[in-house]
Amino acid sequence: MAFHNKITLRIANQEELPQFKKDLQKSFSVAVIETFGSILDEPIPSDKEIEESFHESGAVIYHILSNGETVGGAVVTINEATQHNVLSLFFINTTALGQGIGSQAWKLIEQTYPQTQVWETHTPYFEKRNIHFYVNKCGFHIVEYLNAYHKSTHQQDHEHSLGDEDLFRFEKIMKNKN
Repeated sequence: MAFHNKITLRIANQEELPQFKKDLQKSFSVAVIETFGSILDEPIPSDKEIEESFHESGAVIYHILSNGETVGGAVVTINEATQHNVLSLFFINTTALGQGIGSQAWKLIEQTYPQTQVWETHTPYFEKRNIHFYVNKCGFHIVEYLNAYHKSTHQQDHEHSLGDEDLFRFEKIMKNKN
């Protein structure tokens, strides 16, 4: 079955951020329930983690829209000097999964920042859907496995809500378009 979605991005307003946060945490809770059998005591990602991403220097918060309706969101951090940019948070609402919206939204983000040299992102080890998405759909490569025996040695330390749980760090090196 083919889906016909016109995917667009819209910068989120300050007053929309509380709902953005709730939608993000709701979408992440699916993998937590699948893996751990129930929701953890604290939402994933934590309120603190989300707030920090919102206020990071160079952060841009986007709603992802399908045919004009909000179906997800993304937070990117753009470093104008190095063009080593970070996809801090990315989600598609559970009701909109499986329609190619995430892939189309990611392509729009890449097109919005054509000067990017490298994109970076992280995801918990148990987020199989995210790992599939970043590697197989978006062209990222796993470049580091962060765990209790190997803390991040790259850029910034990324605290995450699962304490000592493991994370993968991904990079996508962009082709020089010149």
